[in-house]
Amino acid sequence: MADPHRLSRADARRVAVRAQLLAAPRPTDLLEVVRHLAVVQAEPTSAIAPSADLVLGSRLGAAYDVDDLRDALDEQRLIEHQGFIRPIEDMTLLRAEMAVWPGDGELKGWERSRAAWVEANDLCRRDLLDRLRRDGPLPTSELPDSCEVPWRSSGWNNDRNVVMLLAMMVARGEVAAAGRDGRAQLWDLAERIHPDDPAPPLHEARRVLAERRLGSLGIARPKAAAVPGEPFSVGEVGEPAVVEGVRGAWRVDPTLLDGAFAGRTALLSPFDRLVQDRKRMVELFEFDYQLEMYKPAAKRRWGYYALPILHGDRLVGKLDASADRAEGALVVRAVHEDEPFDAATRAGVEAEIDALAGWLGLDVVRLD
Repeated sequence: MADPHRLSRADARRVAVRAQLLAAPRPTDLLEVVRHLAVVQAEPTSAIAPSADLVLGSRLGAAYDVDDLRDALDEQRLIEHQGFIRPIEDMTLLRAEMAVWPGDGELKGWERSRAAWVEANDLCRRDLLDRLRRDGPLPTSELPDSCEVPWRSSGWNNDRNVVMLLAMMVARGEVAAAGRDGRAQLWDLAERIHPDDPAPPLHEARRVLAERRLGSLGIARPKAAAVPGEPFSVGEVGEPAVVEGVRGAWRVDPTLLDGAFAGRTALLSPFDRLVQDRKRMVELFEFDYQLEMYKPAAKRRWGYYALPILHGDRLVGKLDASADRAEGALVVRAVHEDEPFDAATRAGVEAEIDALAGWLGLDVVRLD
């Protein structure tokens, strides 16, 4: 077994920043950015702009046009799958997982429960497939709810039968997202959307997806805590590494270890993959951050939808801002400095605030 790469925290941070295309120079091609990142979360909260637009704008800069993303989704060069925007070609790999839904090996209780619920509503599932085959693509609102057993939940999905059944039919490889009509997600038969290439064996698909995940993260744990959607663990792909001052084993993409690092300043979505694994964020960046939009206003430290601020290889603060489109303003309530900014950091942050406002077509209005 090869000796692990021995990295300082700074080394590890620079690998992560380069992997996420947040170093200089900026990339220039939307599709290549999404292919490299592997996934971009399609979280719709728009206090400033939807998360996917913030992620892509922080990489591509002023050249990013939100219509380019919408066109790529409508033309099915990209696909929204289980809450993440992905390159359409990756669906061939994901179909290997779909083929063993609800899971391979010994099933967990919740997997058995979901399979039983789908089976109990097989007539409704067939109704949905027939309607889509005949009239698709269609929004959820135009699909019939003939479920005999309602979906029961203590959360907001309670009784949302068609929504939950569609989600499981997506996971089974029967239905796929087919772009949007305004804000409404459209659905169609997966056979009309997914590539025709045969899916690889499951173990091979998982290995390739893990390699792509590590390439986008740069450095990651072999096994990380399970999260909904796209995981952060990478198994045994890449090469072993240890990070000074951080316990435990890491895997690193060795192609990102060489070369000079040229940092820049960026304002990040709270759902950006650089910061979304909060445990890795603390371990490598020593950054204190939580998304506070679910907290009562009186308990917020940084703001409803504060953006983490990256400068070079450090996360240095949070921007509390919102877009008031009716007033044509990007309202800046506060720039929270984890440590007092030096002149270069302050200039970089102010330039990014101005650039964000310009990209949104708004004027900066400061309340801080």
